[in-house]
This record gives sequence, structure tokens and C-alpha cells, in this order.
Amino acid sequence: MQDLIDQITTFLRGMWKYRRLGVLVAWLVAAATATVIFMMPDRYEASARVYVDTQSILRPLMSGLAVQPNIEQQVTMLSRTLISRPTVEKLIRMADLDLGAKSKEQQEKLITEVTQSLAIRSTGRDNLYTLSYRGESPDKALRVVQSLMTIFVESSLGDSKSDSDTARRFIEDQIKNYETRLTEAETRLKDFRLRNLDLQTQGGMDMAGRMTEIVNTLNQAKLELREAESAREAARRQLDQARAAQRATPAAGGGPSFATPELDARIDPLKRNLDSLLQRFTEQHPDVVNTRRLIKELEDQKRKEVADLQRAAAANPGQPTMETNPALFELSRINSAAEVQVASLRARVAEFESRATRARELMRAAPQIEAEQAQLNRDYEINRKNYEDLVARRESITMSGELESASSLADFRVIDPPRADPKPVAPNRILLMPLALLAALAAGLGFTFLMSQVRPVFFDANSLRSATDLPLLGVVTLVKHDALRQRERRSLMRFAASVLALVVVFVVGIAVMSYRAGL
Repeated sequence: MQDLIDQITTFLRGMWKYRRLGVLVAWLVAAATATVIFMMPDRYEASARVYVDTQSILRPLMSGLAVQPNIEQQVTMLSRTLISRPTVEKLIRMADLDLGAKSKEQQEKLITEVTQSLAIRSTGRDNLYTLSYRGESPDKALRVVQSLMTIFVESSLGDSKSDSDTARRFIEDQIKNYETRLTEAETRLKDFRLRNLDLQTQGGMDMAGRMTEIVNTLNQAKLELREAESAREAARRQLDQARAAQRATPAAGGGPSFATPELDARIDPLKRNLDSLLQRFTEQHPDVVNTRRLIKELEDQKRKEVADLQRAAAANPGQPTMETNPALFELSRINSAAEVQVASLRARVAEFESRATRARELMRAAPQIEAEQAQLNRDYEINRKNYEDLVARRESITMSGELESASSLADFRVIDPPRADPKPVAPNRILLMPLALLAALAAGLGFTFLMSQVRPVFFDANSLRSATDLPLLGVVTLVKHDALRQRERRSLMRFAASVLALVVVFVVGIAVMSYRAGL
């Protein structure tokens, strides 16, 4: 730590030796920087504020029906990209800044200066923009800001209509292309269906599903056929048994027995009614007498009909007797119906067996055909969907163009018209003068440090011994007399007065400039 303090002390003593040169350098640098600051040309600023109202009532009303660009994003992007070379060249021509530019180099320099002096600042979410320009005169700055505001408002949404027309032409070309594709896909799908009518799916089932359905129907038909055959055999056995029983039971006259079911159906209720009447009345009651008379007449009619049937059977011994027997007649009818049902089911089984055979033959080619059909359907659906989407987008773009023609989606309002400040805004000499003073003082200190390093001086025995690495025999001490002390005191006062005068000159200059700026 002591070594560091000794080294710093040595540096300071060396710099103090060349203090006069340091003050001179500080004065020279201060004079040069002050001259440069006062020679800098004044810059005047003109500005204007523009508000962009993007909250149009048509935007929520037309949401989902028309293509609505992001107006806020467009205006923000415009404010960031407006200061470009084509815009600056147009601005220079509008503001007549190119009148003094004769050569190509002067024009390029003018474009560069205008580009660096222009500024478009946004306040953020409020869509409020400030256009500003700094020029050599208030009139020039005012003309530039007026031209910039005109370009900003005109260029805001000027390209939207051209973009809509370009998009509409492109979509119409694509619609025509997809119309051709859709027609070709429909033709291919129609030809395929005509070639493969037998393999057309029904109810959403493929060939394997249809084959399964046919096999299930065939098995059901076979089951019904077996049931019908069993029912037919049972009916046939019952019919044979009834015929055998009729042949084994002879009638009273030695012939076959005959039944009169109609008369029996009338006689039986009368007999039951007679029994009921006898329980309440005597034999001489009129109702009992009438009932007995009816029963006797019906029995006589029954005997007469049976006799007629016996005579007919005797006259035609080969005639079957089941026509006269209701039980045999019913069993014969059931047997005939069973035969008809068996024949019908056999035809159905044969038909479904034929269909199953045909389906098995078609199953071999079904995978390839189904794959081809799936590809055709997929191509058709893709073309149809794209065509419908393009048509919907064309209608949306058309409505968007009509919306732009009917009303503007953004409204530009001039909050503050272009105005130029009559007082210069740059350079800020009041701020630059203290910086020049600090630079002058730093230059003086730097020069004294440089001289102390170029022409070093040893101030004590230790520094001399460490620098030369030689033995030091002795040290001669300087004894200052009164004249030397007075001379050093006067030198110190002159140094302090020089530095103080430099600071006072700068302070007075800053005060004068502040006073003039306040007028």
C-alpha cells in the first residue's frame, strides 16, 4: 500500500512540474472547442401530430363476412418503414430541397441528411404519431414536415385496393383451375361407377360387409327351410294318421262315417237349453215342447243328410272321403301350405347360394377396386373442398372491396398542424460548453502526465536507487531562502489564477447564452 502511495505521489509531483504547460494546453483546447461550438450551425425543428382512428363501427359489423386487415399493424409498420429512400426522394422534391443540389454527390449528401433528420415517433397504444424534422431554417423544416404529413396520410392504406385486386385475380385463376380439376374428377368417378355397378356399396358397407350379409341371409334361409321341411313332415304324418283312423272306424251301416258339423253345432246348444228348461218346468211347458220339436227336426235332417252322403259314397267308391271330413280337410290344407312354403324357401336358398358364389368371385377383385374408388373419392373431395373454399374467399374479397369503397376503416386526424419553432433546438451550446471545459481540463492534465513520463524527474533517494540499482553515496538537501519561496508562491498564484480565469470565462459564457436563450 505504501509503495502505491509513493508511486501516486511521484506521478503528481512530476505532473506539478509541468503545470504551466498543462494550463496553456487547457486554454488552447478550451478556445478550440468553444470556437467549434459557436461555429456549429443552428438547427430548427418543425413538428406535427396525427391521430389515426381505427375504431370504425363497420369492423365489428362485418366481422366474419369480409377480410379485414389489421389497421393498427399496418399503420405501425408504415410509421416504421415510411422513412425510406424513395419516400425521402419524393419528400425532397415536394419541399423543393433539391434546388441547390447540382451534382450527384450533393444529392446523395442531401438524401442522407434528410433521412437522419426525419423522425416519426409513436406514443404506443393511442395511435398518436409525431412527425418532426430538423433543418437549417424554420421555413425549410416547416415545408418538410408538411410534405411528410401528406405522404404519411396518402400512403397509409393506398395499397389496400391494389392488394385486393391482385388477390381477387389470383383466386379467380385458381377457381378456374379447380373447376377443371373437379370436372375431371367427377368424370373419372362416374366412369368407375358405371364399370363396377355390381360392386357399388350400399348402406355404407364395403364388399366384405356385403359378403357377410349375404352369408348370414343364406344361413337364415337354410334354417327356415329346415324348419319348413320339419313342419311339412309333421303335417304329413298327422294327415296319414287321420286317414288311417278314418279307414279303421266303419260307420253303422258298414260304410264310412260322415259328419254334419253344421247340424251338430245347432243341436248341441238346443239339448243344453232343454236340460236347463226341464230343471225349471214340466214336460207340458210350451218352451220344453218347442225345444223338443226343434231337436227332433234337426236330428231327422241330420239322418237324411247322412243317408244322402252314404248313398253318394256307395255310388262312387273311389272318391276320397277327406272332402267330407273337416279334420282331414284342415290337415290336408296345412300339408299343402307346408309344401308351398318348402318350395319357396328352396328357391330362396338357391338364389342366395348363387349370390354368395358371385360375391366370392368378386371378393378377389374387390380390394383393388375399393382402393381405386377410395382414391377417386379422395381426389374428388379434395378438389371440391378447395373449390368451395376459393369461391367463399372470392366473395369475401369482393365484399371487402365494397366495404373499402363505402367507408374508410381508418380516419387520420391532424391534432397539431405543422409548426416550426422560431428558436433553434440544436446544438445545445449550454450543455456543450461545460463539456468543453471538462475536455480542456482533461487535456491539460493529460498533457502534464505525458510530459512527466517523457521527461521524468527523481524527487527522492529511494526512487533514484530503485531506478538505477546503484549504491547512493549521499543526498544534498535544497535549503529554500525567502526569495525562492516568494517566487514559488507567485508561480502558484499565477497557476490558480489561470485555471480560475478559464473556469470563469466558461461560466460567464454559459450565463450569457442562457440569458439570450430565455429572451
